[in-house]
Parts: sequence; structure tokens; C-alpha cells
Amino acid sequence: MTDRPVLNDEAQDLIFRKARSHNGWLDKTVDDSLLQAAFDLAKMAPTSANCSPMRILFLRSSDAKEKLKPCLLGSNVAKTMGAPVTAILANDHAFYDHLPKLFPHDDARPWFTGNQALIDTTAMRNGSLQGAYFMLACRSVGLDCGPISGFDNAMVDDLFFKGTETRSNFICNLGFGDPNALFPRSPRFTFDEVCSLL
Repeated sequence: MTDRPVLNDEAQDLIFRKARSHNGWLDKTVDDSLLQAAFDLAKMAPTSANCSPMRILFLRSSDAKEKLKPCLLGSNVAKTMGAPVTAILANDHAFYDHLPKLFPHDDARPWFTGNQALIDTTAMRNGSLQGAYFMLACRSVGLDCGPISGFDNAMVDDLFFKGTETRSNFICNLGFGDPNALFPRSPRFTFDEVCSLL
């Protein structure tokens, strides 16, 4: 046991045990301040060399949603168009240009320049971690999440990030979920099934 403060069961339920991936949404507006609060929490989580490659495009207007619509696959259309906010979580593959600001105690930019494989791996790994932190942060400020990967990344990148080094990672619908639209929770592994202690 630890002698450090821990989240109580209610907080752990909010973020993990009772949190669900939502498919339907209540007709309630998401205030911009909640999005900023979630980001301000998520940005504190660690990334390698503090590279912080995640970029978020929040789609709130009907025009922005309609622009995204043809990129979505099948059943993801209705759940996305009905969400109050849809976040396109993307990774900036030119993240290393910001290292003089984000990692000022070392000259880290040359670690990446000219090494595309390392750039791509670092952007994807750390951007994905940041996306997960962002979802936890959203839940901690009272928002529900509906992450999806069923969309055309290349089309999203062409429509929203053309001419940049930013590439879409995944989409996450945000709002206040409708519990009546939830599916039964799928099974999870037990610790002993997938973990080893060496």
C-alpha cells in the first residue's frame, strides 16, 4: 500500500470502471471552458523529451461536421453527427521544431531532424498517449467520450490538415452521453490472463 493520496472509489469509477464509450448523446451544449479544462489537465502528462505532438481540432459547428461526414465509415456517421463536439486528435510530425521551447535544457531538435522513421514513431507513440490522457481528462471534468477509428485518415488529413505536417490519429466524440444508447459492456481480461510478474 502507498502512503500517498489516492483517488477514492467514486473518482476511479468516473474515470475508469463506470466510464463507457458513448454512441448516443443528450441534447446538451459543451461549454468551451470544459474543453480547455480537459486540455490543461492532459498537457501535464509525460511525453518523451516533452515533445507533445498532439494537436486537437474541435468540430462544433454543423458546417465543420458536414465537412467531416464523408470521411466517416458506416455506423460512425450517426454517432458523430449527433455529438455536441467531435475532436480530431492528430499528431504534428514537425513536433521537433518546438523542442527548443518545450525541452530547453538540451539541444534535442537534432535528435530527430533527417530521421523520418524516428519522427513518425515518436509522433504516433506520444500523440496516442496524449490522446488517451485527454480522454481521461475529459472524463475527469464531467464529459463523456466516444472514440472512433472508423474513418478515412487520408481524407481527413486532406480536408483539415493539408499543407501541414499534422496527421490525424483518431476521432473522439465528446458531450454528455445518453445511457439508453449504450451497448452492454464487453468482457475484459483478468490480470492473470495477460500480465506476468518476473
